[in-house]
Amino acid sequence: MQLVLTAVLVAGGFALAAEAYHPAALLQQLERYPHAVSIARKVTTVRDHEIGLDAMQKSMGNWIFRNSERLDGELTRETWQIIDGFTAREVLQSLESALGQAGAELLYACDARACGPGAQWASRVFNQRILYGRADEQRYRVYRVESGAGTFRVVLYSGARTSDRQYLHVDLLQLAEGA
Repeated sequence: MQLVLTAVLVAGGFALAAEAYHPAALLQQLERYPHAVSIARKVTTVRDHEIGLDAMQKSMGNWIFRNSERLDGELTRETWQIIDGFTAREVLQSLESALGQAGAELLYACDARACGPGAQWASRVFNQRILYGRADEQRYRVYRVESGAGTFRVVLYSGARTSDRQYLHVDLLQLAEGA
């Protein structure tokens, strides 16, 4: 099924040349992808937005990232439910492939329990409790993308509650000038 999904996404335009690449293309392709239903979208201007570059850990009663970056810019957040028997992991892998082909730099990746508690990712980081699912099914990725349109951070998170409740979340942060 992974090969079929990759072919569908590449045919739909996920594979883009690095020099012409704009990370918003990921969101546009997911919007056109027939097996993803958008369930939440928000665009805001952020200051000191924290992006975790390691697993969440509890320190003195608080959940924190020991390694993170704080950035300013325009943040687009979107959450999709993956349907029709496809998995969030498959869609995440296809997005990773597209980002790699576009020359994006992977800053951090974790899988399953190595990411820390899924409940904290869902509620504290992404403010989408629906993302909370099985610990062995969570995946988290952070990419840096430099393009003619500016500098971006692309954060991908996938999780699954059950085989038919699969979710993918994307944070796209376009950094403010000079950030």
